[in-house]
Amino acid sequence: MTPIVTGSKIPDIALHITGDKRVKLSDFVGKIVVLYFYPKASTPGCTQEGLDFKAAINKFRRHSAVILGASRDSLEAQERFKAKQAFPFELISDPGEALCKLFDVIKLKNMYGKKVRGVERSTFLIDAEGVLRQEWRKVKVKGHVDEVLEAVKALKQVG
Repeated sequence: MTPIVTGSKIPDIALHITGDKRVKLSDFVGKIVVLYFYPKASTPGCTQEGLDFKAAINKFRRHSAVILGASRDSLEAQERFKAKQAFPFELISDPGEALCKLFDVIKLKNMYGKKVRGVERSTFLIDAEGVLRQEWRKVKVKGHVDEVLEAVKALKQVG
């Protein structure tokens, strides 16, 4: 599958989300989707990013935006992460990396001097028609959620 580019319609890929539910991206048509990828559930940066989205959830909902977090973690790990942090949004389990590959977030990273394949912290903004409108790569957690919220507001004004 060719990685998605800004301005393209998102393929209708199947997702396995917390609550052991199977959904498709098309299930979110009519809503803005903020899809954020993080390297590993229950690690400090990933926890902080999730907590930042949690703190701003009502602001996103006011703009008809849905938050979805995704990583290669198992569904069980995602369930524990969501429950422990009381995230008010679903997490996607993508151990087969289909979604990660579609959004081209698997990168070679340096870990203690060794090259390893891992998820590059990234966020994607998908409009109500299912078109990718904006992307953030190599995300730094601090201040990121505010930046995404501003983009959601701008998208709502255009749409």
